[in-house]
Amino acid sequence: MRTKHLVLVILIAVTASVSAAYFFAKKFQSKSTVEVVTETKPTSNVSYSASTAGSVDFVEASKKTTPSVVFIKNEAQVARRSSFWFFDFDPFGSIGKVSSSGSGVIISEDGYIVTNNHVIKNAQKLSVVLNNGKKEYPAEVIGTAPSTDLALLKIDAKGLKPVEIANSDEIEIGEWVLAVGNPFNLNSTVTAGIVSAKGRNINIVQNQFPIESFIQTDAAINPGNSGGALVNLKGELVGINTAIASKTGSYVGYGFAIPANIVVKIINDLKEFGQIQRGFDGLEVVDINDEILKKIGDVEDGVFVSRVSEANASSFKRIQTGDIVTAIDGHPIKHKAGYDERLAYYRPGDKLSYTILRDNKETTVEVTLVNKYGTTELKQTTYHYSDVLHAEFEVMGAFELEQYGIDHGLKVTKVDNGRLMKMNIPEGFVFVSLNKFPAKDVKAFLKKLEETKGQIRIEGITPQGGRQYLTYYSY
Repeated sequence: MRTKHLVLVILIAVTASVSAAYFFAKKFQSKSTVEVVTETKPTSNVSYSASTAGSVDFVEASKKTTPSVVFIKNEAQVARRSSFWFFDFDPFGSIGKVSSSGSGVIISEDGYIVTNNHVIKNAQKLSVVLNNGKKEYPAEVIGTAPSTDLALLKIDAKGLKPVEIANSDEIEIGEWVLAVGNPFNLNSTVTAGIVSAKGRNINIVQNQFPIESFIQTDAAINPGNSGGALVNLKGELVGINTAIASKTGSYVGYGFAIPANIVVKIINDLKEFGQIQRGFDGLEVVDINDEILKKIGDVEDGVFVSRVSEANASSFKRIQTGDIVTAIDGHPIKHKAGYDERLAYYRPGDKLSYTILRDNKETTVEVTLVNKYGTTELKQTTYHYSDVLHAEFEVMGAFELEQYGIDHGLKVTKVDNGRLMKMNIPEGFVFVSLNKFPAKDVKAFLKKLEETKGQIRIEGITPQGGRQYLTYYSY
C-alpha cells in the first residue's frame, strides 16, 4: 500500500441478508438506439452534438435526471463454504440467498437500462422499480461486460424517460456534476460535487483485460449508488457511478464513474451482439516512470510498449518493444488509462493510426485491431452450458492464452446455483486440467468434470491471473 492507512475501493451495491458489499483493496435503429449529445466516434451507431455545462442550476438538472434513474433489486445465490468440500454433500458450507440493490439508468423509452455488472451478478431474480415507485418490473439481462463492469437490462415498458448522454471527453476537471442514485435504499437521491480528476485507474475491475479510465468526483456517493448516473448541469449523463475509495465503506470524498463514451460503445455492442466487440492491438503498455525515462530520455507523455503479441500480425510487424505510443488516430495519449479508454471505442477490423517515438524519432504506423482470437471478425463467442454443473464455459482466445502462458484452457463465464458454485469456482476462473486431463476439447473436458468420482485435482488460473491448484473429493 502507498498510504499509511487502509483505503478500500468499494463496488457500491447495497447488499443485505447473508453477505456484505464487495470490497477490493486499492492496490487495486430503433427508438432504443443509444445516442450521445458531440463529434462522431468510430463506434457503431452513436452520434454526437455539442454540449457545455452553462449556468443551469442544480434544481433543473435534478428534475430532468431523476425520472431516468431506477432502483434495481437482485436476489442472488452465493456459496458459503469451508476450505474442504465434498461434491455431493457439503457439511461445512451451503448455498445461500442474498438480496442486494443498486441503481440503473434508462437509456431508451422502450425499457433498456444500463447498470453495473456487479449490481446484477449471480442474479436469480432481477426487478426494476421506476423513480415514481409505483410499479415493479421483472428485468432481463441482455448482456454483460465484466471488463468494464457494465451490464444492459431490458424491462417490458413503454414511454419511459431516457437520459440524454453527453460526450464525456468534453467534461473538465473542476466542472460541477450531480450523482443520482439510490444509496442505502433511499430512492432518488441527488448529491453535487465537482469532477476531481479524469483517467483514473484504480485496479478494481477483476478481469483479464480490464478497461479502467474513471472520472473521479467528490459528489457524495454511497453503497446503493452503483449503476446510477453522474450528470452535468444540463442533466446529461457523463458517467455511470461505480465505486468509492473509503476506509469505512461509506463516502469520504472519492467516487468513481465509468465515462459515458465507454458506456455508449458497450451498450451498442450488447444490443447488437449480446456481448462486447473488443478490439485488440496486441500491445502491452505501461506508464512511463523514472526507470524508463533513464533508458529512453526525456519524454513528456505517452505509454511505453513492454511487449508486442504475435496474435496481432499488423502491430507485430510495425511496433517494437521499447516504442512510445504518443497518439492514436490523432488523440494524444498521456497515460495507460487514456490508452485503454481510447481503444475501448473501437471494434475488431478497425484500422488506427499510431504515432510512436522510436530512438527519439516520431513515426506513424497503421494497426488493424483484431478480436481475442486474432481475427478481424465481429465474432459471436460460443458458450457451452453444463446442466450438471450449472455453469457456462467458453474456449480461450489467442490473447488470453498468450497472456497466461498456456496453450489450452476453458474459462468459466457464468456460475448458477449448483455444483460449481458449491466448489466456490468463480466466473473468470480458467480450467487447465482435471487429474492431468487437459481442458482442450470442450465436450470431452466437461464430461470428465461432470462424471469424475473420488479425488479431483484441478489445475487452473484465477480471474486475477494466478495459478491455482484445488483438491476436492466427489462421491
